[in-house]
Amino acid sequence: MGISKVLRKISSRGAKCAAVIVAAGNAARMNGTDKIMAELCGEPLIAHTIRAFQQNDDIQQIILVTREDLLEPLSELCVTKKFSKVNKICRGGESRAASVQAGLDHVSKDCGFVAIHDGARPLVSQAVIHDAVRKAAKFNAAAPAIPVKDTIKVVHGGVVESTPDRSALYAVQTPQVFAVELYRAALDRAIAEKKEITDDCSAAEQFGVNVIITPGSDENLKVTTPTDLILAEALLKARAEK
Repeated sequence: MGISKVLRKISSRGAKCAAVIVAAGNAARMNGTDKIMAELCGEPLIAHTIRAFQQNDDIQQIILVTREDLLEPLSELCVTKKFSKVNKICRGGESRAASVQAGLDHVSKDCGFVAIHDGARPLVSQAVIHDAVRKAAKFNAAAPAIPVKDTIKVVHGGVVESTPDRSALYAVQTPQVFAVELYRAALDRAIAEKKEITDDCSAAEQFGVNVIITPGSDENLKVTTPTDLILAEALLKARAEK
């Protein structure tokens, strides 16, 4: 199905937004630490991530996508923390795209939009979520981003080939928000055609969707290494002291 036909179907769903939080990775760069369950200011990292969406008025439903071994611990966590918006915890796939696809299968029919978020981004703010959801409601696709600070080099074989114009470069974050039917069609096509998907926007872009950029935040970091975990704890403590 082409993009024009999908766009005509979008109005059949409501304006509500679901969140699909993807926490199915193997944390290969964490030196053996499971970052999803790693302690962050006295709680598992994922608890901070879920709470951000639990507290956001733009989000009506939360779906957690995770590994098989975390299905039961996350279920217990959601009960203990009273994360009432979480109504499905499902197993992820072999790739991020497959995991997102699994989450999309459980989006409520009255939710016309879906916010896809990295489980390892525990410091996402209410403003970042709000801006992305509201912009997607108007333009069908939106994602937070911040301008890159460093000079970027294109390198092959250890040799610099070129230096892109930094003013046009942005580091894209999550949640990336889309009209559900539009993103489902884009993701299905990308997977069927075995196209490389580096983030959720990639599938939408390859489908011909214009993704609108919204304000991101320096604090909305993705915990990928042990150093990131230390930085995330320091930022959370600084927030608590304000």
